[in-house]
Amino acid sequence: QVSVVEYGGGSVQPGDSLRLSCAVSGRTISTSTMAWFRQDSGKDREFVAAIMWNGRSTVYINSVKGRFTITRDNARNTMALQMNSLKPEDTGVYYCAMGRTDAFSESRVQDAGDYGYWGRGTQVTVPS
Repeated sequence: QVSVVEYGGGSVQPGDSLRLSCAVSGRTISTSTMAWFRQDSGKDREFVAAIMWNGRSTVYINSVKGRFTITRDNARNTMALQMNSLKPEDTGVYYCAMGRTDAFSESRVQDAGDYGYWGRGTQVTVPS
């Protein structure tokens, strides 16, 4: 049975940093695209960032480019999202997602339907 668990959420002030981690068990992540999505209350879930199976390519939504960095450690079956210069609009529940395959294109990685395993999410709050 595959388990996906996120860690590291919390409440921080604007401009602060936070690091989210995702640990997967029951299946290797080394052959899958991995991604982070987020959802704020009353809004649709949105794509945040994705990383290719070997870590050589990443995709970010425009609003987080230059502030967020997605990384992965296939040996440890983990993924992380370093978030710097946080803004109130970054508030939401952040979800770790494991792709069904290693397929990777800028459009495809943003499709939630391409991910077969999801964590329960971790809350990030940046008050205005």
